Amino acid sequence: MGVITLGLVISGVQKTFSVPFWVILVCALTIALGTSVGGWQLIRTLGSKFYKIRPVHGFAAQATSAAVILTASLLGGPVSTTQVVSTAIMGVGAAERMSKVRWGVAGDIASAWLFTIPATALLAAGIYWLITVGAPAIIKLF
Repeated sequence: MGVITLGLVISGVQKTFSVPFWVILVCALTIALGTSVGGWQLIRTLGSKFYKIRPVHGFAAQATSAAVILTASLLGGPVSTTQVVSTAIMGVGAAERMSKVRWGVAGDIASAWLFTIPATALLAAGIYWLITVGAPAIIKLF
C-alpha cells in the first residue's frame, strides 16, 4: 500500500501521503487471492516441510517473529514476514536439535528468496521500458 501511495504522490495524483480506500481494498483482495491460491502450500511448508512443528514451538516462533517484525517496524527497517517466520521456525527446530531441521528444504527456500530479487528487478526494468519506450513507439505507428 505504501509503494502504491508513494507512486501516486510522486506522480502528482495525490498531494499528501495518505492511503486511499481503493488502494487498501485492492491490496486486501490481492493478498486474499494469493492466500487462497498458495496459502495452504505455504502453511504446509512452514508447518512440517523443514521442521515438524508442535504447538509450543509454534508459540515460540510466533513470539520471536512478532518481536522481530515489531522492532523492525519501529526502527523503520524493511523485513519480509515470510522470511522472519521461516527463520524463526528453523531456529526453534535447531534449538531442539540441529538434525531435526531439514536443511535441504531450507536451502531451497533461501534459493527462491535469492532468485526473487533479480527476477523482480528484471520485471520492473521490462515494465519501465514498455511504458517509456515500447508503448510510445507503438502509438506512433498508428
